[in-house]
Amino acid sequence: ILAWRRWGMRLLTAEWVTPNELARRRWIRGVVTSVGDADDFRLYHTPGFGWRWPLQIRRVPTKRKELKDQTIHVRIAGVDAPEGAHYGRPGQPHADESLVWLRKRIQGKTLCCQLIRKDQYGRIVGIPLVPRPFLPLFLCKYVGSALALEMLRAGTATTYEASGAEYGPWGRDTFLRVEEEARAARRGMWKNGVGIEMPGEYKKRYAVALGGSASKDEVSESGSETEEERDNKKRLLSRL
Repeated sequence: ILAWRRWGMRLLTAEWVTPNELARRRWIRGVVTSVGDADDFRLYHTPGFGWRWPLQIRRVPTKRKELKDQTIHVRIAGVDAPEGAHYGRPGQPHADESLVWLRKRIQGKTLCCQLIRKDQYGRIVGIPLVPRPFLPLFLCKYVGSALALEMLRAGTATTYEASGAEYGPWGRDTFLRVEEEARAARRGMWKNGVGIEMPGEYKKRYAVALGGSASKDEVSESGSETEEERDNKKRLLSRL
């Protein structure tokens, strides 16, 4: 029974992730079923065996109704992507392009993900790795490609530097170096130069303009969101 709970039982949603699993930073494997923003996604946990040919006896649902309350909402650790249009605000330049890039890179694909902590919206802050071609999936957590660094390299996100940011074994300096290389090469959001508003600056500007109403990633920095606003945004996030 203990072995089944640790290695074979599905984690249906973020609520199923226990404090103990976060404390030991558990690795899980799953299929990305949707990408709602340019720095988060939904993961359908696929533990154990039987999910892939030639021993496929379990399947990942594809219909929205079947996926309800069956996926883990993951916020990608260490990066901050351009903000899309939310809560009546216009989106940032390159927000749509960053979202399209992430969808093409991971939607429908299997990832491995290290579970770090829960944020105030109930999402799991995680470190996702993309399996290397032609290598067995069980090696993913050892040699997989860091999705956050891929995003920085492509110019679809910036380094998230707020208090409590997580960068995995690569560290903050590596994240900043990869971001700087993308800036110098004018990739993605840097194609018109470096004189652009950063995602964190955009969120702070709207928080001030709206009297402290912050977006989902800014609240951890400002702490200025009301309980009513938090509940409303949780309901919106649950529908993504």
